[in-house]
Amino acid sequence: MTRRVTVVSLFTALIAALLAPHASAAPTYRNYVSLGDSFVSGPFIPLQRLDPLSCFKSTQNYPSVLAKKLGIANFTDISCGGAQTKDMAGVQSGIPGQSSPQFSALKADTDLVTVSIGGNDIGFSDIILTCAGKSVLDPHGAPCKANYGDSLAQRVDATSAKVAAVLAGIKQRSPKARIVVVGYLRILPSSGGCWPIVPISRGDVPYLDNVQKQLNGMLGAQAKAAGATFVNPYDISTGRDTCAAPWDKWVEGIIPTSLAFPVHPNAKGMAAVGKQVAAALAGTELTGV
Repeated sequence: MTRRVTVVSLFTALIAALLAPHASAAPTYRNYVSLGDSFVSGPFIPLQRLDPLSCFKSTQNYPSVLAKKLGIANFTDISCGGAQTKDMAGVQSGIPGQSSPQFSALKADTDLVTVSIGGNDIGFSDIILTCAGKSVLDPHGAPCKANYGDSLAQRVDATSAKVAAVLAGIKQRSPKARIVVVGYLRILPSSGGCWPIVPISRGDVPYLDNVQKQLNGMLGAQAKAAGATFVNPYDISTGRDTCAAPWDKWVEGIIPTSLAFPVHPNAKGMAAVGKQVAAALAGTELTGV
């Protein structure tokens, strides 16, 4: 009798274990919308989509990687190169074919939204170009820091309220959606740099790296305030920045060594971010959230 009870107990426990939900299993999502700028869209990464071509959306960008990984059939990627926070609720100017605000993709039944935005609000592309130009006459100094001073930190602070408004707009249009704010992959190392391969003066490398940390920190703070999930690819991309070897880098330099836009993620970077977001949704991410 004792042996029979033991066998039955073990069998019952096994069935219970098999039927119990796994903590690491990602929830099922049916309607996913991706919002954001060129760090989302993936300019020049093959294959480029045609809806519209002027937004430079890749079939290998991180939202596409995520949708495939999670098996989401109803997936809308309305991200667009050059987008700012104002282009979420308004039509983005100068982009042929992008005739609707990004928020137009959000529906009442949207249950997953990822968004990366804010870099263009602070003018990061123009900042990089300006700093690269100033490095020519002072490659070992910090001419960019001398030019901008604290103004870039002030730009990040000024963008904070705009990001908050974006998150509020998402919640208003898709109240049942899981919202994931995704930060920006690391662009520069913490110090040193690799001038002239990436023409940023040695003293400006930590300065600009700190600006990026401030930007990601602001995005994380706004995500937390809105009750959204924050995924920060900065830490996982240490050693994968523009100064890394071609086979290691996730963000291309001024002269790309793979098919991607200068100073933007390549296909490997996009794959890494997609994997990190999937892990965050499953509750298995160890860093960056």
